[in-house]
Amino acid sequence: MAEPGPGTGTGRAREEEPGPAGKEEAAPAPKKRRLAGGERYVPPPRKLNPGVSFGAEHFAETSYYFEGGLRKVRPYYFDFRTYCKGRWVGRSLLHVFGTEFRAQPLSYYRAAARAGRLRLNEEPVRDLDIVLKNNDFLRNTVHRHEPPVTAQPIRILAEDEEVVVVDKPSSLPVHPCGRFRHNTVIFILGKEHGLRELHTLHRLDRMTSGVLMFAKTAAVSKRIDEQVRQRQLEKEYVCRVVGEFPEHEVVCEEPILVVSYKVGVCRVDAKGKPCQTLFQRLSYNGSSSVVRCLPRTGRTHQIRVHLQFLGHPILNDPIYNMEAWGPDRGKGGRIGKTDEELLKALVEEHRSKQSLEVLGIGEEDLNSAGESKDCGNSGDCAKSEPVNGSSCPAEDEKDPERNDLAACPLNSDTNLEPLDKDKELSLCGNQDGQAGEKGWEEKDPLCVECRTSRRDPSPKELVMFLHALRYKGADFEYCSSMPEWALEDWQE
Repeated sequence: MAEPGPGTGTGRAREEEPGPAGKEEAAPAPKKRRLAGGERYVPPPRKLNPGVSFGAEHFAETSYYFEGGLRKVRPYYFDFRTYCKGRWVGRSLLHVFGTEFRAQPLSYYRAAARAGRLRLNEEPVRDLDIVLKNNDFLRNTVHRHEPPVTAQPIRILAEDEEVVVVDKPSSLPVHPCGRFRHNTVIFILGKEHGLRELHTLHRLDRMTSGVLMFAKTAAVSKRIDEQVRQRQLEKEYVCRVVGEFPEHEVVCEEPILVVSYKVGVCRVDAKGKPCQTLFQRLSYNGSSSVVRCLPRTGRTHQIRVHLQFLGHPILNDPIYNMEAWGPDRGKGGRIGKTDEELLKALVEEHRSKQSLEVLGIGEEDLNSAGESKDCGNSGDCAKSEPVNGSSCPAEDEKDPERNDLAACPLNSDTNLEPLDKDKELSLCGNQDGQAGEKGWEEKDPLCVECRTSRRDPSPKELVMFLHALRYKGADFEYCSSMPEWALEDWQE
């Protein structure tokens, strides 16, 4: 299976946005009815429109620019929308924000309400003590900043009436998830290649490069999906690992357990799910080895975790080749830390290097409420429909989902004045929930990202030496070129 990543299974409240093959929440109908004295009207929910995909209005939200070998997205205003969760009914907005969206202080939500950015049933929220009712529809307008990705273009390997096959660069998520929306394969293909309405057939880790397939029709998707589910799809990866890998074929069948979906960390554990990977050394340059990887199952980070267990982690793996794993770096499952201690050590190591963005997370992500390790899907499922632009952990690099109703934190109790009329119109005047890039050069008074200076990752930091080289099915086979770092005489 594809080298997949962590899934969506957090216990936090989630905000729905359109997914590449998902269902878009529509605003409640404005129809009124006669109310009893003091009763608050809640419009009935509209039916979901199945099959809605990303279109021109989504692609027009903002634009790209290129700088220092990086593809960057101009900051833009965006509406996150959700219907009232069952557990929120009867609770005040203030209580919900204070208990389920703890990444930000309550002062942020008060300032957002004053600025007209919180809307309940399309009416501005002025009183956070308002009690939520079933079918209440909440919008929060945020100033969205996306992490940069490599400027390396997406290369089209093959295209016909049925499929599109691309060579995905490292650092790009397949589809919107976590912090990423426009800096994703789906959006770049739609915006720059006019390839829309694509069906995701399999997914790769954000940091994994290589062959990535999309179907152009639902019928083709269903046909290939069946091959995936029956494990008829052969997948071959190459990687460069630490040290001299054994010359003979190595089979690793250690079970894998997800430690954290938020940070995206797994480890070998007897309580994990069974899996199997075959490894064969291709070359050794005196310090590192190029290894062919044939995953027979599709567990989260399977190739990376198995290589770490064997004592040969991927040379530049930003998770599984870190000092946080201890002196043996996780070889043989020897860690010497609890899961909580391990996660803290990993985060601190990246924080000290100012490289949290390489993990796809930010400081505010680390302060949010607790998470669940269960995504609600089978760990070896071949494909699942995206939730909030993400997917099942069995197939996808799901970067940590963050609490996007609280996406723009306010780190002090500063009393912010409401936005001026022009800016407020640019924030909330777009009723389809997609705000444009107007004012991207301006500093947003509620957005901590606008006040934070971050070190850009170097293009080198955005490349991990793991590449999907070949995908073969019953009636197709697609290959990409061997990456430069996999050449026999390559030296770091």
